[in-house]
Amino acid sequence: MSIWVSAVFRDLLRDRLRGIAELTDEQAAALESHYNLLVLWNRTLNLTTIRDLPEVIERHYGESLFLAARLPAGPLRIVDVGSGAGFPGLPVAVYRPDCAVTLIESHQRKAVFLKEAARDLTNMRVLARRAEQVAGQVNEKNDEFDLAVSRAVSYSDLSPSLKALAPAAYLLGGAESAPDDMGFVWESPVPLPWGKQRFLRMGRRS
Repeated sequence: MSIWVSAVFRDLLRDRLRGIAELTDEQAAALESHYNLLVLWNRTLNLTTIRDLPEVIERHYGESLFLAARLPAGPLRIVDVGSGAGFPGLPVAVYRPDCAVTLIESHQRKAVFLKEAARDLTNMRVLARRAEQVAGQVNEKNDEFDLAVSRAVSYSDLSPSLKALAPAAYLLGGAESAPDDMGFVWESPVPLPWGKQRFLRMGRRS
């Protein structure tokens, strides 16, 4: 995946987000910096299999910002479960600087990448642990997050920790409905504007 010039990335990003989310020049530059770092690290670490720039923008940045634009107003403590290459958590942190965003990633090399990507984002931190470990500490301290987010993580992987981490969850995924035993009451899924069978699911702890 080659590094595209700034104008191409930013123009495509703004084009795909028209009517969905407005970005400042500083926010667009921060996302471009993340993309360039992603390209560099992806040569040796499998962070994403999507290599076409328009698809990268739609599937990774677009979906993440679609979620970010629908977050409740006001400062929130947000946790991204299974952040991988930083989606949706990093774009959320860029778009909502008033929110404190924690990225959970148990894969150690991916966590190193995320810490490098988070270097200039003062409202974001990275925990190189399993989500169940973080959930256990949350329970011990009785200090949960306000909202959990996740993208492309299976329900079976989310189920052990999601309910303990936060009273609300925003999940980006495919057509499969969330199982009843996750402990959340889900709103009707919101179709994403790119491609087919991609949805945002928003729920509150039952």
